[in-house]
Amino acid sequence: MESINLQLCKLCTCLALVMMLGAWSSEATSRSLQDASSMHGRHEEWMARYGRVYTDNEEKEKRFKIFKENVAYIESSNADASKPYKLRVNQFTDLTNEEFIASRNRFKGHECSTKTTSFKYENVASVPATMDWRKKGAVTPIKDQGQCGCCWAFSAVAATEGITQLTTGKLVSLSEQELVDCDTKGVDQGCEGGLMDDAFQFIQQNHGLSTEANYPYNGVDGTCNTKKEANIAAKITGHEDVPANDENALLNAVAHQPVSVAIDASGSDFQFYSSGVFTGTCGTSLDHGVTAIGYGVSDDGTKYWLVKNSWGTEWGEEGYIRMQRDVDAKEGLCGIAMEASYPTA
Repeated sequence: MESINLQLCKLCTCLALVMMLGAWSSEATSRSLQDASSMHGRHEEWMARYGRVYTDNEEKEKRFKIFKENVAYIESSNADASKPYKLRVNQFTDLTNEEFIASRNRFKGHECSTKTTSFKYENVASVPATMDWRKKGAVTPIKDQGQCGCCWAFSAVAATEGITQLTTGKLVSLSEQELVDCDTKGVDQGCEGGLMDDAFQFIQQNHGLSTEANYPYNGVDGTCNTKKEANIAAKITGHEDVPANDENALLNAVAHQPVSVAIDASGSDFQFYSSGVFTGTCGTSLDHGVTAIGYGVSDDGTKYWLVKNSWGTEWGEEGYIRMQRDVDAKEGLCGIAMEASYPTA
């Protein structure tokens, strides 16, 4: 009898374990379904926010998978308390990093001229501890290049807008589309990429640049409108290159005017950057043109460059990024000190 009771007890224990495992499995499955449903919901909300519409269900499922993977990457990165910067879901979250780079980062650094120029800020004795050209009225609002790879034009225009304000006292939004449409004889090829130095050379030879209002941006390659091109709003006398691989020389230049810089913006951390001083891993394969419009020191003592981008206000700190300054590498973080230049008045 005792043996039978023992066997019954074992049977009851086994049944209890099976039921418990079944309950756990059911709960895990339920959580998994809830998580999947939640992520689908987040994707739908994201699509509505950014007006994203897909051609068919297959494309939508592909984009959802990329979205989910990117969200996981963003959340994992933000969980690392040692990073002084944060990432966030933005308008680029349904793109792979390769797709993102291909459509926006078209700086042609590998075709840069080896010609050297003078550098008028070489013997600057001292510079302000911090600088923000926005506060001095030399920076126009953030613009958005869209899916046209003409970052080079936005970088050159921002620097030209800056020097124009400093010499005339008037801040005027100038035309990137004119460079896209009309500056096509050399390296610069509209949405297919270009170089800031060549853009400055075009502006000089063209006797100036038109306004954004007169020659508005439409984000695609077009035919040069010579009538609009002839309506000049700003002129430069030429351009100078900042000595390469010298952050101190770059500091001297940025202390006096907004400066076009090229960076390696190919990483996922750049794609989803949200706030803080960017200290992320990046190389020196320059692929993106931006504009250094200041510098400073964060609350924790980290020195940074203040950089204006052309990916709209939804990216970064309302369109800007703070990048670590005075790093060990002579090229600067992401190569920011490698190929900097500025227009002269």
